[in-house]
Amino acid sequence: MTPTHAAADPHAGVPQLTVRAIVAGMLLGGLMSLSNLYVALKTGWSLGVSITASILAFAIFSALFKLRIVRRAFGMMENNIMKSTASAAGYMTGGGTVAAIPAFMMITGTTMDPWQMFFWIASIAMMGLVMAIPMKQQMINLEGLRFPTGIATAETLKALYGEGGSGGEGKAKLLGWASVAGGVVAFLRDVRAPWKADWLNLPEKIKIPVLTLAGRPLADFTLSFEGSLIMLGAGAIMGFRAAWSMLLGAFINFGILAPMLYTRGIIDPKLGYKHIVAWSVWFGSAIMLTSGLLSFAFQWESVLRAVKSVGASLLGRHEAQKEGEVPEVPMLWFIVGMAVLSPIVVYLEWFIFGIKVWMGAISILLSFFIAIVACRVTGETDTTPTGALGKITQITFGALDPGNAVTNLMTANVTGGIGLHSADLLTDLKSGWILKADARKQFWAQFFGVVAGSCFVVPAYRLLIPNAEALGSEQWPAPGAQTWKGVAELLAKGFHTLHPTAQWALVVGGVLGIVLVLLEKAFPKARPYIPSAAGLGLAFTTPANNTIAMFLGALVAWRMEKRDPKTADDLVVPISSGFIAGESLVGVLIAALIVFGVLR
Repeated sequence: MTPTHAAADPHAGVPQLTVRAIVAGMLLGGLMSLSNLYVALKTGWSLGVSITASILAFAIFSALFKLRIVRRAFGMMENNIMKSTASAAGYMTGGGTVAAIPAFMMITGTTMDPWQMFFWIASIAMMGLVMAIPMKQQMINLEGLRFPTGIATAETLKALYGEGGSGGEGKAKLLGWASVAGGVVAFLRDVRAPWKADWLNLPEKIKIPVLTLAGRPLADFTLSFEGSLIMLGAGAIMGFRAAWSMLLGAFINFGILAPMLYTRGIIDPKLGYKHIVAWSVWFGSAIMLTSGLLSFAFQWESVLRAVKSVGASLLGRHEAQKEGEVPEVPMLWFIVGMAVLSPIVVYLEWFIFGIKVWMGAISILLSFFIAIVACRVTGETDTTPTGALGKITQITFGALDPGNAVTNLMTANVTGGIGLHSADLLTDLKSGWILKADARKQFWAQFFGVVAGSCFVVPAYRLLIPNAEALGSEQWPAPGAQTWKGVAELLAKGFHTLHPTAQWALVVGGVLGIVLVLLEKAFPKARPYIPSAAGLGLAFTTPANNTIAMFLGALVAWRMEKRDPKTADDLVVPISSGFIAGESLVGVLIAALIVFGVLR
C-alpha cells in the first residue's frame, strides 16, 4: 500500500532548528568525523554517526539541565536536528579523504593543498544534498522505502524521550568509560617517554623467542597483534561474517602467498605491509570490483524503479503538499542549488586536477544517476554501494580519457561522494518523516554539518598525512585508497604492465568475486558460511595485525549475541563506539601536539 502524506504537523511551535542543536551537532559530528577519518585510514571502514550522536546529546543536555546550566530541556525535535548536523559532519570522510584523495596522492606523489581539499569535499557534499531533494518525496513519502538506519535512529530518539530515557544515560556512561580506556591506550602507545623504555625493551630482556616464516620474523609479514582497542571495536561492529572472511584472507595472503612470493624474489625483500600490498592489492581490488559490480547488477530492478520514480518527481507527478502538512524541501531549491554548484564542481575538477571541462560536465550528469541509484539501494538495503558506483565512473572515464589515472580517479570521487551524501540526507529525512519533522530544517542542518565536518577533517588529515610517503605504510595503510589507486593505474597503464603473477592474481580474484556472489544467490541459507567477498578482498589490502584484532572483537561480540542478544545489543555498540572514539581522538590530539612541538 502506498504511504499517505504526513498528517498535520504535531510539533508546530516546538523548537527544532535551534542554535544549540546546530552547535552541538557541529561539535559532536566534527569529533566523530575525526574518528571516522582515523579508523578508515587504518581499516577501510566507516562507522555510523546518527545514533551515537543522539545518545550523547541526550545525556549531555540532560546533565546540563539537571545542573541548571541550561534552562530548557533539550527536546526530541532539537535532537533530531542535532543528529542531522552530526551525521553530515561525521560522513565528510565520504568526500574522498579516505579513498580518492589519498589514492591521488600515492599516484602523483603530491600533497593536496588544504584549502583546495576543503572546497573540494565541501562542494561535493553540498551537491549531494541538493541532488537528494527530488528523491525525497518519491522514495520516502510515496513509496515508503525503509532506510533502516533512519528508522533505527527515529526509534532510538523515541525511546530516549519516552519513559525517562534512563537507557540512553546508561549507554552514554558505557560509551564514556570506553572512550577513556581507548584514550589511555592511545597515550601509552603513541607518546614517547623515558619511563616507557623498559616496557618497550621487555621482550628482549626476557628473551621471548621470535617465531619465523620463510626465515623471517612473523612481524615482517604483519602477522602480529595490534595494540589497539579501535580494531577490537571496529570488528565488534562490522559483524562476524565479514571479520572471519577477513581473517581467512589475511591467512592466505600474509601467511601463505607472501612468504611464497618472497622466497621467489617477487616481493621486495624489505617485506612489511607496504611491499606486500604492492602485489596483493591486485587480488583484493579484483575481488571487490567484480563482486561489487555483479551485486549491483542483480539490483537492476531497483535501478530502473529509481530512475522512473525520480523522473516522475521532477515532472511534478506527485501530489502537491496540502495545507497544514509538515513542510517539504521545495523543488526550487534543487534547481537553484544545481545551477550554483555545478559550475563550481566542474571548475574545481579543472583547476585542481586538470580534468577537461566537458568531462567535468559529464561527471555531474552521471552523478545524478549515481545518486538516484545510491539512494534507492540504501533505502532498500541500508548499504550505500559507493565502491561499486565509483568503479563504474572509473571505467567510464578510463575509456573517455585513456592513460589518465587522475581523471578516472577524481571523477569517480565526484560521483561516489555525491551519491553517498545524497543517501545520508535521505536516511536522516526518513527519521524526520517518522517524527513529523520539518524537512527544510533538516536540509539546512546538514549544510551546517558539511561545513563543520570539512573544518574538522581537512586539518586533521594534514596532521596525520603530512605527505604522500605517509600513505600505504603500516601506520596508515589506507585500504580503501589502495583499491581506488589500483583500479586507476590499471585503467591508465594497462593489464600488460603488471608482473605475470599479479596478472594471474587479478584474474583469479575477479573470478572468485563473481563466484562468491553467485554462491550467495544460489544458496541464500548458506550465506553465513560463504566468505564475504568484500571482507576477503579487504584482507588483501589491510595489514594482518589489524585483521587479527578485528576478528577478536567480532568473536567476542558474536559470543555475547549468542548468549544474550538483548544484553549484547545494549553493550556492544556503546562500548565499541567508545573504544573507537577515545583512541582515535586522542591519537589525533597527540599527532597535533607532536606537530606543535609539545610532545615528541
